[in-house]
Amino acid sequence: MTAFYAAVYWPLATYVMNPNLAVVIAFLAATAIGRFAHGAVSFRGYGTRNARTARRFFLVQLFGFVLQQLFTWVLVTGPFFHGPTWWPLVPAVSVVPLLTFWLQRNWVFR
Repeated sequence: MTAFYAAVYWPLATYVMNPNLAVVIAFLAATAIGRFAHGAVSFRGYGTRNARTARRFFLVQLFGFVLQQLFTWVLVTGPFFHGPTWWPLVPAVSVVPLLTFWLQRNWVFR
């Protein structure tokens, strides 16, 4: 899902639209696919699937979304760095997946 997010975010942010809007689109697409992929592949046979699991999954995704927006704002669109649009992909592929996977494993699909 991380690679999918990056593949959607980077071209949109670089060539089409504001990077913060590209985060919204990429994250919605990755979340829609990730809900089923994580349940069917990553956490298959682990934990339960019910309304509580779905709510927790989306709370963890919201946390990940906020982190992505924060990294994008700080590194690209905010008042400090004005870096290239690929800079937020560094924490997007190294920090956010580790945190969200840990939360999914230990809180959502337990």
